[in-house]
Amino acid sequence: MNGLRDRIELLRQRDGALAIGLGLTAVWLLMVVLFWLFGPSGDGSASGLTRLVSAIGVVMPVALIWLAVGLARSIAALRAEADELRARLAQMRGGGVADSGVRPVTTAPAPPPARQAAAPAVQQQPQPRPLPARPADTRQTAMRFDAPESVAIDLTDLILALNFPDGPDDTRAIDALRAALRDHDTARLIRAAQDVVTLLAGADLYMDSLPPDAAPPEIWRRFADGARGSTVAAIGGIHNETALEIAAAMLRNDEIFRDSAHHFLRHFDLAISRMVPQMSDDQIAELAQTRSARAFMLLGRAAGVFG
Repeated sequence: MNGLRDRIELLRQRDGALAIGLGLTAVWLLMVVLFWLFGPSGDGSASGLTRLVSAIGVVMPVALIWLAVGLARSIAALRAEADELRARLAQMRGGGVADSGVRPVTTAPAPPPARQAAAPAVQQQPQPRPLPARPADTRQTAMRFDAPESVAIDLTDLILALNFPDGPDDTRAIDALRAALRDHDTARLIRAAQDVVTLLAGADLYMDSLPPDAAPPEIWRRFADGARGSTVAAIGGIHNETALEIAAAMLRNDEIFRDSAHHFLRHFDLAISRMVPQMSDDQIAELAQTRSARAFMLLGRAAGVFG
C-alpha cells in the first residue's frame, strides 16, 4: 500500500508540474500575441539580427519554463525513489517470516548440486556437539535487561540456519532457523547475513550461483585463532571476477549496502572465532558452503579482508 500511495503521489506531482508548465507557456504566448497586436508598429525595415533577437526572446522563456518542469518532475521521481528505498530498508530490518524473525532469502531459480549434497551430510551427523552457552556480561545488564538469555545451539541447526530455508516447504531449515534465533548473538548474525544476501540478490548476485573453492579446515581454524591476510587468503574462495567487480562497486557507491556489509563481516568474523573451534572438519566444510559463508567470502575478498 505504501508503494501504491507513493506512486500516486509521484504522478500527482508530475501532473501538477506539467499543468503549471502548460499554464505558464500559454500565458507567455498570449502576452507575445498581445504585444504583436497592440504594440508600437515598426517601419518595416527590421534587420535580420533584430528578427533573430525577437525570435530568441519569444522561444527562450518557453524553453526555460519546460526546463524547470523537467527538473521538477525529476526531483519528484528521485524523492519517491528515496522514500521507497527507506521503506524497503526499514522493512528488511524489521520484517519477519512465520515467527522466525527473518524473511525468505532470494535465491537463484535452481540451486547447484553443492547445496543438495551438503544437506544430507548435515543431517547424518550422529551426535552434533552444541555450542556452550556464554556467560552474561554484567556490564551490559542495564542495556539488555529484556533480551533473551544465551542458549546452547546445536551445530547442525546453526549450519542449516546460516544457509537459510529454500522456501516455505523446507521445514527442516525453518525449524533450525527458529532454534538458532533463540540466541541473541546468533540472531544478529543471521539477520545481518540475510540483509546482505538479499541486497546482493537485488544486484543479480545469487549465492547459489557462486560455488567457492574449498579451503582446508585447517585454514579456517587459523582464521578462528586470529590469523589474517595472505596466510588465510584461501578462505576467500570466490573468484568470479564479475561478481567481485559488482560487489566492490556496491561497497564504493552504496552507503546503505556498505554499512550493512561491514556490519555483517564483523559479526561473521566473531562467529567464526566462536564456532569453528567446536566443529569437526566435516562441519567446517558444510559451513563453508552455506549462503552466509559465501557472502562472507565474496564481500571479504571485495573489501580486501584476505589481502
